[in-house]
Amino acid sequence: MSTTTVTKSPVGAPDRAPARPHRADAEGRIGLRANLRHIGALARRNALQIKQDPESMFDAVFMPIIFILLFVYVFGGAISGKGNNDAYVNYVAPGLMAMMGMNIAMAVGVGINDDFKKGVMDRFRTMPIARSSVLIAKIVVEIGRMLIATAILLGMSFLLGLTIHTSVLHLFAAIGLSMVFGASLMWIFILIGLTVKTAQAVQGMAMMVLMPLQFGSSIFAPTTTMPGWLETFTDYNPLSNLADAARNLINGGPVAHSVWMTLGWALAITVVTAPLAVSKFRKKT
Repeated sequence: MSTTTVTKSPVGAPDRAPARPHRADAEGRIGLRANLRHIGALARRNALQIKQDPESMFDAVFMPIIFILLFVYVFGGAISGKGNNDAYVNYVAPGLMAMMGMNIAMAVGVGINDDFKKGVMDRFRTMPIARSSVLIAKIVVEIGRMLIATAILLGMSFLLGLTIHTSVLHLFAAIGLSMVFGASLMWIFILIGLTVKTAQAVQGMAMMVLMPLQFGSSIFAPTTTMPGWLETFTDYNPLSNLADAARNLINGGPVAHSVWMTLGWALAITVVTAPLAVSKFRKKT
C-alpha cells in the first residue's frame, strides 16, 4: 500500500499555480484590433523620432530636387534634343518616382540595423506585441517619407515643364502604384538590415542591388538603343515595369500589362521576403 505525502501551504497563503511565461512572439494570440493599435503606437513613436531629428528627412527632401535637376539638364538635351527639356521631364519624372522608392527603402534597412545596435529592437522584443507590428510600423512611416519625396519630385517637375496628359486620377494611380512597389522593396532591405552586421554593409549590399536595377531600366532612357541582352534584362526588370506604368498613366498609353506586372512583382517580393524578415527579427541575437 503506497502513501502520498501532501505538503500544505502556510496558513493564509493562497494556492497559486506556477506562472506560465508569456509568449510575446505568439502572434496568433494577438487580435487584429490589438495588432493595429500596436502598429499605430509604434508608427507614432517613429514619427516623433523624425520630429526630434529633422536631419533624417534630408534625403527625402533634397534628393528629389537634386535628381530631377541633374538628369533633366545633364541628359535631357542628349536624349530629347537641345532646348527640348520639357519632353524629357515628362519621360524621366515618372521613372524617378520608382527610383525614389528604392532609395527610401534602402534607408529602412540601415535604420533597422542601427536600431539593433542601439538595443531598441531588443526592448521591443520583450514586449507582448506581434513581432511583425514593429516592422510594419517602420514601413508605414517610411511610406509617409516616400510620399513627401514624391510630392517634392512632382512639384519640381511641374516647375520644369511636366504636363499631365491624362487626368489627376491617373496621376494619383501612378503615385499609389509607386507606394505599393516601394513598400514591397522595404521588406528586402529590412531583411538585409537584419542579416548583415553593420550599417555600412547594408549600404554596400543595397548599392549592388540598386545600381543594376536603376540604370538597367527604362527610367532614364528608352531601352530600344540598348544592346539586345540588356534590353532583354530591362523587359524583366520590375523598375522598368513600374516606370513604364507610371509614365503611361501620366502621359497616356497602354497601362494594363505594366500595372499588372508591377503589382505581381510587389506581391511576389512581399510574400517571399516579409515572412523571412519577421522570422529573422524574432531570432536575431
